[in-house]
Amino acid sequence: MAEALAVVGIVANIIQLVDFGSRVLKRLEEYQSKLGEIPEVFRHIKAELPVLLDALRQTKAAIDAGCMQDETKKALLPAVEGCGVQIKSLDDVIVKALPVSGDSWARRGRKALGSLRYDAKVEKITAVVRGYIQTLTYHAAASSTLRHSADRALPRPAPSSTVPFRRDPHFVDREILAEIDCKSQQSASRVALVGLGGVGKSQLAVEYSYRVREKSPATWVFWVHASSIARFEEGYRKIAERAKLPGWDQPDVDILRLVCSWLCDEANGRWVIIIDNADDLGVFSCPSDRHKGSKDDVSSNAAAALLESLPQSPNGSILITSRSREVAFRLTGSYADIIRVHPMDQSHALALLRNKLEGSFEQDDAVALVEALDYMPLAITQAAAYISQRAPRATVSRYLQDLRKDDQDRAKLLDIDIGDSRRDGTASNSIIATWQISFKHIRRERPSATRLLSLMSLFDRRGIPESLLCGRYQEDNDASSDFEDDLNMLMSFSLVATDVEGHQFEMHRLVQFSTRKWLELQGELEGWGEKYITLMDDSYPVGRHENWKACQALFPHAQAAVACRPTDGGALEAWASVLFKAAWYASEMGSYYVAEEMDRSALDAREATLGGEHPDTLTSVGNLGSVLESQGKYEEAEAMHRRALEGYEKVLGPEYPDTLTSTNNLGSVLSRQGKYEEAEAMHRRALEGYEKVLGPEHPSTLTSVNNLGFVLESQGKYEEAEAMHRRALETKEKVLGPEHPSTLTSVDNLGSVLSRQGKYEEAEAMHRRALETKEKVLGPEHPSTLTSVDNLGSVLSRQGKYEEAEAMHRRALKTKEKVLGPEHPDTLTSVNNLGSVLSRQGKYEEAEKMNRRAL
Repeated sequence: MAEALAVVGIVANIIQLVDFGSRVLKRLEEYQSKLGEIPEVFRHIKAELPVLLDALRQTKAAIDAGCMQDETKKALLPAVEGCGVQIKSLDDVIVKALPVSGDSWARRGRKALGSLRYDAKVEKITAVVRGYIQTLTYHAAASSTLRHSADRALPRPAPSSTVPFRRDPHFVDREILAEIDCKSQQSASRVALVGLGGVGKSQLAVEYSYRVREKSPATWVFWVHASSIARFEEGYRKIAERAKLPGWDQPDVDILRLVCSWLCDEANGRWVIIIDNADDLGVFSCPSDRHKGSKDDVSSNAAAALLESLPQSPNGSILITSRSREVAFRLTGSYADIIRVHPMDQSHALALLRNKLEGSFEQDDAVALVEALDYMPLAITQAAAYISQRAPRATVSRYLQDLRKDDQDRAKLLDIDIGDSRRDGTASNSIIATWQISFKHIRRERPSATRLLSLMSLFDRRGIPESLLCGRYQEDNDASSDFEDDLNMLMSFSLVATDVEGHQFEMHRLVQFSTRKWLELQGELEGWGEKYITLMDDSYPVGRHENWKACQALFPHAQAAVACRPTDGGALEAWASVLFKAAWYASEMGSYYVAEEMDRSALDAREATLGGEHPDTLTSVGNLGSVLESQGKYEEAEAMHRRALEGYEKVLGPEYPDTLTSTNNLGSVLSRQGKYEEAEAMHRRALEGYEKVLGPEHPSTLTSVNNLGFVLESQGKYEEAEAMHRRALETKEKVLGPEHPSTLTSVDNLGSVLSRQGKYEEAEAMHRRALETKEKVLGPEHPSTLTSVDNLGSVLSRQGKYEEAEAMHRRALKTKEKVLGPEHPDTLTSVNNLGSVLSRQGKYEEAEKMNRRAL
């Protein structure tokens, strides 16, 4: 009797529920048609209600046809009653949250604000309703199969796997599998692996699938490609075929519903589904995410069915691989269930290369190769396949050499596609082609994000400042462009990462390179290069001391501009300006070889765009001369300074500040060569001109005072030299401050002339002050700091403090050899100084070696 009442109860409940639910649905539809769009959470439940009502009708039809067993009816009664509870809760929320036509504007406004409080409640109702839909749909479908005796007779297959790839014997475990396993222990778990294409997400999933089967042979493992709706349905059809689901091969079967219902039945055992390449949100989007009435409606409905066909059943778990963090979030529902897959660390990358290659190779070459490939598993695997395929002519060392050649050779290597049976046959094995799939997707979904990526690809890959990006990549038609949204898109696809504070960004070098090659294919690289040059010219300051902090932060990005030489005249002029300013800073930092390369390039570009006598061209000539002088290339430096001086005198006149600077520079290089009389004349002329034009306290005037003092000291005119250095020091301390590098040069120079006059204690104090502050301001390896080390060593030696003096000269020599090179004149000065102090200590053999080397 109780069973009969249960049957009557469930049928009656269903009839009432369908009627009540239809009225609730009608209210939502009327609201939408009369008063406009409804809030998003209500759109979701509005899409689910028709599906629930249909599932209830199918359940009633199965009962009426006598296809449903009594035990099933009893089991379904709580689910039907639960549906009633949820529909009633929804109705209550609608009354409180959604305005009706009779409401005043004030009441509508209060309801609109109040509706925000009900979002979480409606979302919970939607989630519960989806669960009931799966339960009802499964049992209705299962009951209908009772009419097919042939189907009932089919033997139940043993659990197996539909993973289409062989296990990789060279797999390198990165401890990510343990994290997957841990997160998958939860009931109805959904875990996503997210990272760049080629970072190894699918390979991790393949290995995980084999480990699941090893650990639990009674567990089904299914593989579903999610790159398109068609491939997703194909994956579900293979599940149905493997599990021998009744009616799976019927032409009109709803394969998604059939498989989902079977998966929801705990009687069918445990299962794991791997959803691979779930990169496109459009494959899973709900109808409300698309434009209504568009030609995409059919595919939109299919996409909604895909989302609903992912079961939330306690007997199963889902592992997703995706390039997009946002897609992964939509499928898992929680960022906590997303595992970011990064490139390998060095040890794992080397292990992968070693596993993939046969034969021996140099460890240093292997370390350099995996670093050059950004520790990307796909790139390493392809490199190993290339080397193995072409051995013995191809080696790790030779591949590395080719990779380091020009962009064309590098692109050729990285674009090679050597087949891999352990990867999806539709996926490219080329690392460049793999990432270009992401670029195309982003361009289609958010063009402004593609433009941001294009600009960022031209910076140095680390420390890209936010301040140089905002407002510099958008176009006039980017009305909806938003930097945060654009950045989020790029970070979602793992193309860009941020620092801890979130104000600077970085990219993998291969991502940058692939982006630039993609821009080149699109014919857009030169245009973006010109934008980058203009940006850097606007942002990079001149290399004066007060700008050093900004110069240091942006210097790597200025160096990156060297490779962006444009062809357009205006852009080429800006490019020369960037290199000129960066070279100035590099020279101040003692990076003379880098500065020389930049100065030569800037000079070449300015000669081409401005002509040989333009003041900016002459400034580049002068700066190149100073850098050459700092490297001990005195003859070439003198020629440059004479050219600059003659040009300035002709174009600007003899008393123009730039002319006086060239006069000063020429005097310095003449002094370095021992041409003291001509050097003194130049410095006196420059000083006289500066005092007249700029005044006695201008920094340029004080530099001339300092230089004149130096050449006087070199000629033995110590008293006059001391007066000059004291004047320069006192005024620089007043004008520039006690820690300015130019002030410290004067401290050192005064110490030198005091030492020459036997005033050793005061000289030592000066040199210690200069050394201590230069170490703080310039660093221990700056050439100017090393000059102070040498000067202190000399004054210590003159006081008989030989051991400390020897230590100073050894330190200076060792670091100068490293920074300036063994043949630089300043290095040889240190060789000579060390020889002298060794000789004074009776260490004649080593002293002789030093003196011979200095000769």
